[in-house]
Amino acid sequence: MPEAHLSLKILPVVEENKIYEMVDKAIEVLIDSGLNYVVGPSETTVEGDLDTLLDLVKKANQICIENGAPRVVSVITIDYKPGGVTIDEKIGKYRP
Repeated sequence: MPEAHLSLKILPVVEENKIYEMVDKAIEVLIDSGLNYVVGPSETTVEGDLDTLLDLVKKANQICIENGAPRVVSVITIDYKPGGVTIDEKIGKYRP
C-alpha cells in the first residue's frame, strides 16, 4: 500500500499559449512513473512512497525548464501515513 499521495500544481512561467503544452509535459512525467494517479483540473495527484513522489516533483519541474520555461512555481500537498494511504480511500465513493 502506498505510504503517501502527493498533489502537484505546476505553474511554468511561459507565454499563456504555451502553458497547457508545458503542463502536459509535467503530467507525462507523473503518468510515466507507473504509479496510480488522478489528473484534476487544477492539480494532479499521484500515490507512492514519499521519496519517489518527491523525485517526481523534481523531474516535473526539470522537464519544464528543459522545454524552455525560465522559471517554475510548484504547489505541493502531501498526505503521508507510513501505514498506508490511498487516493481511493478519499475519493473512491465519488467515482462513477
